[in-house]
Amino acid sequence: MESFNKLRQIAKKIPADTVKDTKVAVLGDTATQLFVTGLTGMAYKKGLNVDVYEAEYNQIFSEIIDKNSELYAFDPAYVVIYMSAEKLYDEYCKFPVAERENFADTMAGKIISQWKMVGENSKARVIQFNFAENNDMIFGNYGAKLPVSYIFQLRKLNYIMMCEASANKNVYLLDYATIQNVYGRNTSFQDKYYYSARMAISLDIVPYVVNEIVDIILSLKGKFKKCVVLDLDNTLWGGVIGDDGINNIQVGELGTGRAFTDFQRWLKELKNRGILLAVCSKNNEDTAKEPFLNHPEMVLRLDDFAIFVANWQDKASNIKFIQKTLNIGMDSLVFIDDNPFERNLVRQMIPEITVPEIPEDPSNYLSFLKNENLFETTSYSSEDAGRTKQYQAEASRVQLQQSFESIDDYLISLEMIGEAKPFDPFNIPRISQLTQRSNQFNLRTIRYTEDEVTKVAESDDYLTLYFNLKDKFGDHGLIAVVILEKRPEDTLFVNTWLMSCRVLKRTSEEFIVNNIIETAKANGFKKVIGEYIPTPKNSMVKDIYEKMGFTRTGENMFEADVESFEYNKCFINKN
Repeated sequence: MESFNKLRQIAKKIPADTVKDTKVAVLGDTATQLFVTGLTGMAYKKGLNVDVYEAEYNQIFSEIIDKNSELYAFDPAYVVIYMSAEKLYDEYCKFPVAERENFADTMAGKIISQWKMVGENSKARVIQFNFAENNDMIFGNYGAKLPVSYIFQLRKLNYIMMCEASANKNVYLLDYATIQNVYGRNTSFQDKYYYSARMAISLDIVPYVVNEIVDIILSLKGKFKKCVVLDLDNTLWGGVIGDDGINNIQVGELGTGRAFTDFQRWLKELKNRGILLAVCSKNNEDTAKEPFLNHPEMVLRLDDFAIFVANWQDKASNIKFIQKTLNIGMDSLVFIDDNPFERNLVRQMIPEITVPEIPEDPSNYLSFLKNENLFETTSYSSEDAGRTKQYQAEASRVQLQQSFESIDDYLISLEMIGEAKPFDPFNIPRISQLTQRSNQFNLRTIRYTEDEVTKVAESDDYLTLYFNLKDKFGDHGLIAVVILEKRPEDTLFVNTWLMSCRVLKRTSEEFIVNNIIETAKANGFKKVIGEYIPTPKNSMVKDIYEKMGFTRTGENMFEADVESFEYNKCFINKN
């Protein structure tokens, strides 16, 4: 992790003419100047150039409650709220002793009202710190079971905030309590800073805190890790399978096997969450697969991997093959290998990929990777758990395609069935998630929270469509989202069109456009207008409207006449 001084140097060197792409407001009940400096430096280091509004000292509530405050005039995309445990204790001491059992509920009500006001007065997402623990030890250890004690109320408040945030789709908690647990109270809070400058976050802990904030923002902007590419020997087990044999590799209770078992179990939980696992090993394929098939103490099995590549080619080439087969961005991959040579090779050959410098001792793999927090997310749906099977099916499709001379014959053989439906409550979480995650096939790159999707679905100003696709290999699930905005003169404007890249080049684009025109015709509209807003990620769709039969009417603007539109050739049958 970069030191605070390094982050400050980065912040100072940001070119003045660099476009600031993300507005962040920081509100704190203690001093935040140096915290803001660290946030600016860390964001720039990770590819964001933030424009930060820093509220005055201890003015959180007054900024939020005033509709005409500088906070709302700034129009931030993200509002970071830091309320310190030290100030919380001040409030606790002022609270009537006889009523302290209700302190957490009272403070939770105030915090939740702040979330609500931000939501009512802006489109900003709230990133709220929870409270680090600072037991006053008035009751010693007995305080942990005494409802009127400060530590009891603090922990209760953190719990209430978790419950309330889970029901508020526009609020994201930064788990500052865990950061302090990992690095220690003496690192996160230093008396001299607090009493001399009212800084409740020490300079030593600032880099770790701002790193978490930037990761949350990146996740909300659709930039996050989707796949772990794994070496095998001395990474998933101890020893070399080709030399030691299946009975002598260390996993389970043999040697340092418990460390590898726990690491595998953690990876399996990532897979259950929706992170793809892939193997990239220098090995004979049959030898590499043997532990997954026959070793009784292996946690991971072959069906946990979206793709399995074991051969004697260099790993950079194999990783490129994995990335191409899975059809995900290279910057969404994490490569884990015990060998420094292989790590350095991949870093040099593929600069976009993340390659953590894991420790030499396998006992430290898991703690190290947990602290790196490479897999930050701001959404989760039940479909995520089935993602591995979808990509396994995709690998089968790739293999099948190679056996056909004609792409049309291949597409016919897939026996594809598509479905187009208006937004419904069941799919709103998945629709929101797709708007957050889609970067490449995304014409205007508008992100929607679940609450915002619900409002669009219920509004008479829009027509909405989501698309499902399945074929003989399996169900792709929800693949695309379209929001059509009603405009005067019998016109529909394509406010949003985004699609999962895993279904490209299967006439999915044609299927969607055909359905847009059908929807326009069925609702009496004469014209459909599309717009392309360029981003660093979506150049692949800059000409999609023209390819689909629209006429260019200006720079990045396109139009289709509903009555005369010629429907696109498509190999997807409508359900």
